[in-house]
Amino acid sequence: MEEINIADCIEFRQIRPDEAEQAVRIEQICFPPNEACSEKMMRERVRVAPETFLVAVDSRTGKIAGFLNGLATSESLFRDEFFTDANLHEPGGANIMILGLDVLPEYRGRGLARAIVSRYAEIEAGRGRQRLILTCLDTKVKMYEKMGFRDLGFANSAWGGEQWHEMSRAL
Repeated sequence: MEEINIADCIEFRQIRPDEAEQAVRIEQICFPPNEACSEKMMRERVRVAPETFLVAVDSRTGKIAGFLNGLATSESLFRDEFFTDANLHEPGGANIMILGLDVLPEYRGRGLARAIVSRYAEIEAGRGRQRLILTCLDTKVKMYEKMGFRDLGFANSAWGGEQWHEMSRAL
């Protein structure tokens, strides 16, 4: 597949409250039920921390093609509670715990995930953040390494009954 020409068809911006339902549907498409964010939690993240929620909108359709969401915190190690408690968000926190990178299947393999992460890192660095932290399965480690993340080994996470790697990217 060809790379998406980001300048021609993708607009990056903060999520709007009325887009929570779209985010829920995309999450359900992108993650299996044991790993996906619940509808209630996704709505809570959009409400509590919209500034750390970046959407990539296809300007041809006006629909979200993908997004990245996280919570700011002063903590430096990922813990599963970030997935379930949006109130852990500290707007002035030095780090971002990335909770999900979602790209709809029809946009995959064309550079959109990389573009979302790149833009997100740029925005958060501009806010004075120090690092992005995430967890991922073995199958995604190489993808995130290509995006500038470093594998820190197995995470202290049992989310969805899976074994996760903790990864970090300095900003």
